[in-house]
Amino acid sequence: MGHAGWCAHRPPSSDRRTSHLPETDIPAIRKTLAATAVAATVLAGTAACGTAENLTAAQRLDKSVDKLGQQTSVSFELGLDTNAATLKALDSGSAPGKEMPDQVAELLAGARVSVSVQSRKPLKDSSDTDITGMAMKVSGPDGDLLEYRQVGDWAYLRAGVKALEKAVGSKLPTPGQLPPDATALKEILGGGWVKMPADSLTKNAPGKPTGPSSAPSSDPAADARRKKAIKGLQELVTREVKLKDTGNRDGADHITATASFKTLLTGLVDELRPLAGDLPPGTGLPTSQDLKGAPDKPVTADFAIKNGALSEVSVDLTTLADTTKGDKFSLRLRVGEGDQATAPAQATQIDPGALTQQFLGGRAPHPALGSDPL
Repeated sequence: MGHAGWCAHRPPSSDRRTSHLPETDIPAIRKTLAATAVAATVLAGTAACGTAENLTAAQRLDKSVDKLGQQTSVSFELGLDTNAATLKALDSGSAPGKEMPDQVAELLAGARVSVSVQSRKPLKDSSDTDITGMAMKVSGPDGDLLEYRQVGDWAYLRAGVKALEKAVGSKLPTPGQLPPDATALKEILGGGWVKMPADSLTKNAPGKPTGPSSAPSSDPAADARRKKAIKGLQELVTREVKLKDTGNRDGADHITATASFKTLLTGLVDELRPLAGDLPPGTGLPTSQDLKGAPDKPVTADFAIKNGALSEVSVDLTTLADTTKGDKFSLRLRVGEGDQATAPAQATQIDPGALTQQFLGGRAPHPALGSDPL
C-alpha cells in the first residue's frame, strides 16, 4: 500500500480510546501521562503523512508500518522507561494532599501492557471474524495484575490477586467474605481462570441496551465525522511534525518525529472533539481547561525499524519534567511477532452479566474493588 493510501486507510480516530479526565484536581503527572499516551498514538499512527521535505523518511516509516500489516500476527508492549523517583519529582507541584503516593509511582514505573493478536489473513485485510486469537496482559512490578485471552468463541480472564493487593495497598476480600450469590466475583478473586462466551462481553457492557436487536446500520453522518477527523489529523501532523532520518543504531534504522507537545495535543483534541458523542459511556476528551497546563515544549518520538518493519517507538518526555540530568523518562512501545493465544487447561465458566452486576451493582463490599489507584 502506498504512502497516501496507507494514510487514507488509517483506523478511525474514534477507536483510539483514552481514559476520561473527570476531575480538574487530578495531579499533574496523571494528566500528563494520559495526554502523552494520546500524543504518542498520533505520532506513531500518522507521522508517515509528513510534508514533502520529509518524504524520504515518511516513505520509509510508512513502509515499515505497512510491513506489519502484511503479517498475520503482531504483539505490542507499552510501558514507561523511568523510575518511581522521577515520577515523584514530576508530581512535586501537586496541591497538598494530592501528591502521588509511593505505591502509585512504583506501579506506574513498573507497569507494562502487552497485547498479541493473530489472524487468518494479513492484519491489514482482517475483520473481526478473521481474528483467531488475542491475548492481553497488564503487569506491575510485583507480577501480573490481569490477563485476558480470546480463543475462538471463548474469552478467558484471570486476576493476579496478590499483585493487585500490593498495587492498591490493601487486602482484597476473600471469596468467603463475599455475598453467597456473588459467585462470578468469587471465581475471579479465587485467582483461577474463568471463561465466558466472547460475544457476551459486548452484550453485557455497561450502557449496552438489553433485549433483541438487529445489527446497527451504517451511519453516514458518523462516517463523515470520522473522515473529517482523519483528514484534520493528517493536516495537523503535516503542519506540526518534523521527521528526520537519524541513521542506524543497535541494528535498527531510526527516524525521529518532533513536535510541540502542547500544540500537537491541543490540535489533536480539537480535531477529535466532534467525535465526542461517538465515544462509549464513561469516556471523553480532556477539556480546554485541562489542556491549559500542558507543557509548551518539544517532544520527540524515535521510530526504530528492523528488517523493514517497525520494531519500537519511544517518546522522550524528559523535556516535560524537571528531571535530574541523566534521568530517563520516556513512553516506550515495542512491536514484535505475536504468539498464538492458547486456552488455559482449566477454566470455570461464569455468567458475565452477573459479574458486571456484582462489580457495578453494589455487590462488592470492599473499597479496594471500587477504587482506582491511579
